[in-house]
Amino acid sequence: MQLKFLGTGTSQGVPVIGCHCEVCTSADPKDRRFRSSVLITTYSAKKILVDCGPDFRLQMLDNKEEQIDAVLLTHEHNDHIIGLDDLRPLIFKNRKNIDIYARKRVGDEVRNRFPYAFAEVKYPGAPSFNLHDMTGNFSLFNTEIFPIEVMHGSISIDGFRFKKLAYLTDASFISDYEKEQLQNLDYLIVNCIRKEVPHPAHFILPDVISLYKELQPKKMFLTHISHHMDVYKKMEKELPAGIHLAYDGLVLDF
Repeated sequence: MQLKFLGTGTSQGVPVIGCHCEVCTSADPKDRRFRSSVLITTYSAKKILVDCGPDFRLQMLDNKEEQIDAVLLTHEHNDHIIGLDDLRPLIFKNRKNIDIYARKRVGDEVRNRFPYAFAEVKYPGAPSFNLHDMTGNFSLFNTEIFPIEVMHGSISIDGFRFKKLAYLTDASFISDYEKEQLQNLDYLIVNCIRKEVPHPAHFILPDVISLYKELQPKKMFLTHISHHMDVYKKMEKELPAGIHLAYDGLVLDF
């Protein structure tokens, strides 16, 4: 199986509009970050999208990806769902609704924000979704998917584990119970919004270093990164062995 990072940035992306800091003005393409999303390719070559933010269209074009077979949603914030309308060309090409898997609260928000996708009489050209309530572990395209509950500030959201890889975005707390689901990983992908200043809803660098020492995955990749992190080349030299910044377009085989 394979995971491709379509985006590794925060809700503002990097560069940030109007910012002239070292990160936002960097010429290194690894410092340019679309909003966070990943694409899983299964053994059967099916494509599972995790989150669909405002950069989805460009992410697909830049990566020369042409198919999405299902969508998993971590939570309902705009930087994770507002690109769902851009699934339309794939829906039209395949002539069938796209399947979206999310907890009920998130599915309800999808209905509220895209009511035209669920209308009995649809406007020509509207997208069409099949919403599935996630209530626990499930199988999709012969791939076992394990939702991992984490706290994003005051709200409960989902990460996902596939085999020995886990993808956790927008986390600020993980319970001991859920940490049991994160043992013996080859890859742990986790959000890290910045280096030093605490954030009410996201891990920062000291948090993820502690998590790495506790869970001891073979490798940890950081995502959902803001311009308050340093440039990629500096951070790769500063980070402890085993921890790396993810970047848009990075591919992991697992």
